[in-house]
Amino acid sequence: MASSPQDRRPLIISGPSGAGKGTLIQKLIDTHPHTFELTVSHTTRQPRPGEKDGISYHFVSVETYNTLKHNGDLIEDAMYTGAFYGTSKAALAEILDKGLIPILDIEMTGVQQVKTSGFDARYVFVKPRDLGVLEERLRGRGTESERDIRARLDRARRELEFAETAGVFQRIIVNDDLGRAYAELEGFVFGLG
Repeated sequence: MASSPQDRRPLIISGPSGAGKGTLIQKLIDTHPHTFELTVSHTTRQPRPGEKDGISYHFVSVETYNTLKHNGDLIEDAMYTGAFYGTSKAALAEILDKGLIPILDIEMTGVQQVKTSGFDARYVFVKPRDLGVLEERLRGRGTESERDIRARLDRARRELEFAETAGVFQRIIVNDDLGRAYAELEGFVFGLG
């Protein structure tokens, strides 16, 4: 494996909640620690158990979030299951200033905003084998209400349709086997497949 990708554009990695994006991203960062860094998004939702401010997300008030948005400080933002999420330009610049490749873990609305803004990046979509597997993963977390699970599944259906029809993503990875899915992601990132 090359020590660094030839293509150093930021990576946009998207997919339904529970598809395993976070696991694949963390494995890429852990395997190549001086190459990639995940942007830390801002959100107005409450932290889940084990999440830390500034590491998992920047947990902010709606007022603070709206100020960032109003000032044009977000490269993308969206509402998802009742909370705002967005990636700040400052978070992206901080990673680029370190000479690392930023990874943005964002959802469909954010992907559309970034793509139409002309932001130069590479786009990967991670999907589960099927929605039944996704539902099992979401329920297995034990962190969300039945209403939130239903909303995430409905959104997942729309995201899967978008990924298959919009022509935005250079690679769609089915995460039905972590080792194989990771090898496909790493191969794409390093220009080997």
